[in-house]
Amino acid sequence: MTITIQPAPARTDDPTVRAGRTFVRRAGLGVAAGSAVWAAGLLAYGANPTGTVGEQVANLSSLAFQLGLFGLITVQLKTRATGTSRVARAMLKVEYGLLAVATLWTILWSALPDARESVPLLVMDLFWPLSMLGMFVIAIKIATAGRWTGLLRGWPLIAESWAVVNVPIAGALGDSVLRWTASGHLIVGYLALGVILMLRPELTGARD
Repeated sequence: MTITIQPAPARTDDPTVRAGRTFVRRAGLGVAAGSAVWAAGLLAYGANPTGTVGEQVANLSSLAFQLGLFGLITVQLKTRATGTSRVARAMLKVEYGLLAVATLWTILWSALPDARESVPLLVMDLFWPLSMLGMFVIAIKIATAGRWTGLLRGWPLIAESWAVVNVPIAGALGDSVLRWTASGHLIVGYLALGVILMLRPELTGARD
């Protein structure tokens, strides 16, 4: 009698996963494209440009990045990347809200230049860093939950540390350095994360 010992195959029927691999690939494309557009805007004009053209390019290129993040959060929610508990799902829904306000600010800032110093827009501006810090918290939870595997378990932590790394750099070293660190971080972090999602969607647990 021959006894063969093999590792248990990875589960592909997890009922908590509600995403197909095609959807994950498309979301990854959105993340990669949005990150590339914002990185190009940062390289061309810096994070805090002067002049109407520079301001609009920098702001609207960041809008492309924000729109890509909605797809990323949707994948995280559909694959239960942060876990299956109610709290784990709720943190992603809270991030939707933070990102929605931040994105609305981006649109209004470009569309209503005379209102940029108004109290509502100044308050909404706070949601930009809050949404990015929220993504960092989500990345930590993804790493500890272990539902995403391989590169996708740890790579969100690289990508979503963007605010944690670049906000202090902005305060300490200014825009001349920030334009390089911020754009480089986007390429190594979020753009690469989008590419991994496109090439290896199965690492999220998504099914065919």
